[in-house]
Amino acid sequence: MDDRTPPDTAEPATPPAQAEIDDLRRQLQDNQDRLLRALAETENVRRRIERTADDRVKYANEGLLRDLLPVLDNFDRALSAARTDGGAATVVEGVELIQRELLRVLERAGLTRYSAVGQPFDPARHEAIARVVSGEAPPDTVVSETGPGYLLHGRVLRPALVAVAAAPGEDAA
Repeated sequence: MDDRTPPDTAEPATPPAQAEIDDLRRQLQDNQDRLLRALAETENVRRRIERTADDRVKYANEGLLRDLLPVLDNFDRALSAARTDGGAATVVEGVELIQRELLRVLERAGLTRYSAVGQPFDPARHEAIARVVSGEAPPDTVVSETGPGYLLHGRVLRPALVAVAAAPGEDAA
């Protein structure tokens, strides 16, 4: 037998070695317990972040809607006044005030209203709904607007609905 080869028979564990084994088992158990707790905490954090993100999306428009409530109240008052007074001039004046208030609220939320009349037709900002033969306006120029366009923080939210000039000899259809 070679001196470097361990003997086939192992000596029985001595009491200090058994204590060391028991200590290692306790450490292993503690580490497994900490691992399970860390995994549970990670799962709880993931759920909390998911719930927070869902709430952020769910209530993202809360400030805008809170700002719109007075506009809605003013519409209710205008309709009530129109039913009792019957004065068309005061109703029109009240609705104009409400429109200005609504536009201010929407502007604070990043909405900008734009007009396209007189501008060259731009398919990114204008939606042509008609072509009109015009000797006065250059071809492919917006001559009238059915609905204004709106930008949200500089991005087109809704293009302006426009009629575009066509040269007198050109087919307007």
